[in-house]
Amino acid sequence: MTRKRVGVLISGRGSNLQALLDAAQAPDCPFEIVLVLSNKAKVQGLERAAAAGVATAVIDHRTFPDRETFEMAMTEALEAAGAELVCQAGFMRVVTSWFVTRWHDRLLNIHPSLLPAFPGLDTHERALAAGVKLHGCSVHLVRETVDQGPILGQAAVPVLPGDDAETLAARVLEAEHRLYPACLALYAAGRIDVRGETARLKTAPAPGGLLINPPSPAADA
Repeated sequence: MTRKRVGVLISGRGSNLQALLDAAQAPDCPFEIVLVLSNKAKVQGLERAAAAGVATAVIDHRTFPDRETFEMAMTEALEAAGAELVCQAGFMRVVTSWFVTRWHDRLLNIHPSLLPAFPGLDTHERALAAGVKLHGCSVHLVRETVDQGPILGQAAVPVLPGDDAETLAARVLEAEHRLYPACLALYAAGRIDVRGETARLKTAPAPGGLLINPPSPAADA
């Protein structure tokens, strides 16, 4: 099996990176992490990569005159490592249209909401303020508009009585750690077909039940 070579962009602690690193250890995993690139030095994500034996690089965006020049340096490092796909995992920089075009349909991101609901920041606070009963996360291909692009997969979690932004964020983060590796594996294995701005599984998943919150009275019987 030929494994897709993946570069991961981070800016901090790298908890989603760790989920990807862990998944890549499985012998049947269709992807391998070949480079972890951070725009900040001395962050925990770099330590996680080093512990897993994965190459790392630091490219400080502050040392470049503009975003495109910074992204050209990132692209050079990614291509030198042989990266075929790129995953943003807590990468706290908005990329330009140049970078999106260069990595078109090869650049993935995970966002802490059920897109297209709540793009941008403060997703958990906004979800609570809107009174939604299901919240979650989405893995998508990156496009020029932030938090848009073909959705590769989503995971939903219940909003529980008494939740605040912190408790809800923790529940969503657990879902992220399961969703990101699963979506990357499907995409790396060629099991997701992208046509324009829509992504579809080539083989239908097993039928599942409804996600209902609050549960119906019958569910409690």
